[in-house]
Amino acid sequence: MNTNTINQAEIEKFDKIAKEWWDPNGKFKPLHKFNPIRVEYIKNNIIEDFEINKIDNPLTNISILDIGCGGGLLSEPLARLGANVVGIDASKNNISVAKHHLNKSKLKIQYYNASPENFSYKKKFDVILNMEIVEHVDDVEKFINISSKFLNNNGIMFVATLNQTLKSYLFAIIGAEYILRWLPIGTHDWNKFIKPQDLEKFCNSSSLKLKKIDGVKFNPILNKWKISNDKSVNYITKFRKI
Repeated sequence: MNTNTINQAEIEKFDKIAKEWWDPNGKFKPLHKFNPIRVEYIKNNIIEDFEINKIDNPLTNISILDIGCGGGLLSEPLARLGANVVGIDASKNNISVAKHHLNKSKLKIQYYNASPENFSYKKKFDVILNMEIVEHVDDVEKFINISSKFLNNNGIMFVATLNQTLKSYLFAIIGAEYILRWLPIGTHDWNKFIKPQDLEKFCNSSSLKLKKIDGVKFNPILNKWKISNDKSVNYITKFRKI
């Protein structure tokens, strides 16, 4: 059985712009604006689920696998909160950038040029992140299934992606790529966006039970993202492995 989920065209697309990962005004500018709410959401939910009462370095001793870590934009702030972070990405250029940035941040993060299906690691993780990655793979159900094998029982997996709605087409593609030019044209393919009920079905087949789903919405007045009840464009989910 073919277990490969990599979409080579997607990898090549991100390879070309990898050097811009840490430029807050470059091609990943929207992700830099998006990052604070992602970090806060993940941190707060881990604290809640693992009943952590530490104020300083609250994620100490929590092991996290960041799948599709890119240049490390999410891995680094979570490591600063005390987590033991491992990041993997199918793009060699992305991993090179992530490793290079560690020279500046001095954080202890392990990065590997790998996708879930060709990654091997001795220990399982408390938390797995699949953030803004499932809309770029060829077989989402298979990708989730392989990812879940690295998760401890009762561990949690976060999946953030884009809903497949008319509104998401208008906002995430026409608006963000063609009008506002927040993202390079062709970054997203609406046909690969995933409805929440489909994502839940895929996760259920891997013994992952939905615990929480929230929308993530951009506030143009405050120029920042916030958690919202509106899941019609961006949404983030939390699943527990049972």
